[in-house]
Amino acid sequence: MDAYADPCARIGMETSEMAEGPGPGADVQGVRQGRNWFAAGWSAMGRGLSMFFVGLLAVVVAWAALAGMPLVLLGFGLFLVPGLVAALRWAADVQRRLTGKTGVPIGEPYRPVPRAGDGWKGAWRRCEAVFTDSATWRDVLWAQCAVTVTGLLAIVPFGMLVHGLFGMALPFIWEPVTGVWDGTWYLFVPVRSQETAWIAAGLGLAEIPVGLLIGPYVLRLHARITRSLLAPTAKAEMGLRVEHLARTRTDAVDSSAAEIRRIERDLHDGAQARLLAMGMKLGAAESLLDENPEAVRTLLAETRDASMRALEELRDLVRGIHPPVLADRGLVDAVRSLALESRLQAQVTADLPSRPEPAVESAAYFAVCELLTNATKHSGAQRVLIDIRYRSGALAVSVTDDGNGGAGLELENGSGLRGIQRRLAAFDGTLGISSPVGGPTVVSFQVPCTLTVMS
Repeated sequence: MDAYADPCARIGMETSEMAEGPGPGADVQGVRQGRNWFAAGWSAMGRGLSMFFVGLLAVVVAWAALAGMPLVLLGFGLFLVPGLVAALRWAADVQRRLTGKTGVPIGEPYRPVPRAGDGWKGAWRRCEAVFTDSATWRDVLWAQCAVTVTGLLAIVPFGMLVHGLFGMALPFIWEPVTGVWDGTWYLFVPVRSQETAWIAAGLGLAEIPVGLLIGPYVLRLHARITRSLLAPTAKAEMGLRVEHLARTRTDAVDSSAAEIRRIERDLHDGAQARLLAMGMKLGAAESLLDENPEAVRTLLAETRDASMRALEELRDLVRGIHPPVLADRGLVDAVRSLALESRLQAQVTADLPSRPEPAVESAAYFAVCELLTNATKHSGAQRVLIDIRYRSGALAVSVTDDGNGGAGLELENGSGLRGIQRRLAAFDGTLGISSPVGGPTVVSFQVPCTLTVMS
């Protein structure tokens, strides 16, 4: 598939047509449903086994963290416990992702750990942050349940498979098994002869499809129990929301202050200097009007050229604040204008039935500007695809280039990508990056918004 195909086409959505009444299509549909049932059962079995082993890892890490807590008083635990808690959170995040695949999404409840400095003081701040976060103790509780209640529930499908295979094998191994165990039972059947062993084999053969059939439902129940342990509480969600709003408010204020300083600097160094020079030239022309008309003509021509350059600089400055094409034509046409001016081979695809709010349009436009600039300057790309869509109550934009990749590594280093993230966070927007070394780079962002009809 072409890397520059519509990104939404890569989501993998399938369509099916229903046949009306019996016919050849009904047989095909039945075969497909049978395969889906079988595949869903095997998938649930493997996912449940993965959940069980993640739970085993989590309980080991949780007990290690609990055992290390007294060492905090001795100082050594200050450096040990935060690492163990981070490992426990990683295991919990893996469990959340596995649970999300069953159709029960679980949000992340953790408050951000402060980036404290090195040394004893920094270690103490990290310990204090994880100890005072209620999500840490909920993770510990989940770890204890992960190998008991939820753990046993997760391996029910796999256990039924193993038990069914054991029953099917009994006609061939019942004699040595009953000899070692002094008789054995399979479900409700005492296996003491070849005939009862064959009955057990029949039950085992029936147990396997039953395990496959109930597997997805068992994991759904497991997911709901896990969500009650690992999902953020209402209080935690409110706290995270307040922290997010405080952080984005600070970023928005800082960004606005930086933008004002940039405008002041551009006006002072550009248009203001040219206007001052124009005034001086007009004063000189006034003094030479009677004595040297030719010199006055030259000064007036220079003043006219300076006024045109000042006007261009003012237009560029206004374009940097809010481009006229964005205000007049909307986001899609403004981005197409950017694509035409870009040095890269740019293609724009859009499915935007109406216009978002002006503030969201502006944020999305300048985010695309920054991404195009990054692709032009740093990626070594030749082509770029910009896709703009509105789905699920959010403006979704993706920028894909065929450059060298590795852009995701820059997100934590105060790069332009970090600036985009801060700009979008003010609107509860999210930024995602897929940029393997060697490319391609796909940067996508979503901003929750409502569409409005602009007159």
